Amino acid sequence: MRTLIAMLALAVAGCAADYQLQLMPHDSGKLYYGMAHDPGAHGEGPISITIENKTYTGTWVQATSDYSSAYVSGGVGWWGHHGAIGTMVTSDNPEGAMSKALLSAPDGSGLRCDLRTSGGRGDGQCRDDQQRIYDVQIRPAPAPHG
Repeated sequence: MRTLIAMLALAVAGCAADYQLQLMPHDSGKLYYGMAHDPGAHGEGPISITIENKTYTGTWVQATSDYSSAYVSGGVGWWGHHGAIGTMVTSDNPEGAMSKALLSAPDGSGLRCDLRTSGGRGDGQCRDDQQRIYDVQIRPAPAPHG
């Protein structure tokens, strides 16, 4: 029982994590980079992407979860009396967690991103104000040494 309570506490609290973003536009092979931070179980966090020496900053917001869960109950108790037998069922969402990020640069230009993650990795697309489309790869940032 203590193990279950500890697992639930960790799930509710969430864990902070940083992610590296790598972008490539559809019209060239040049790579651009960014970072996203997940502060934990809030389902949103800061994001920044630098393209051609212009840094876009904003917030990503999770729209769907990378898993779904349900509580299943019912059954028959001791000596034929109805009991409350139940279990929590969790399954992976095959689409992963979907998030939307809205970023802007100091000059007022914008970047809109649709991102999908599962297991700490993911992909997506961003589009700037000139309708230039960028494919995105998402991976965990390496832990700092020290």
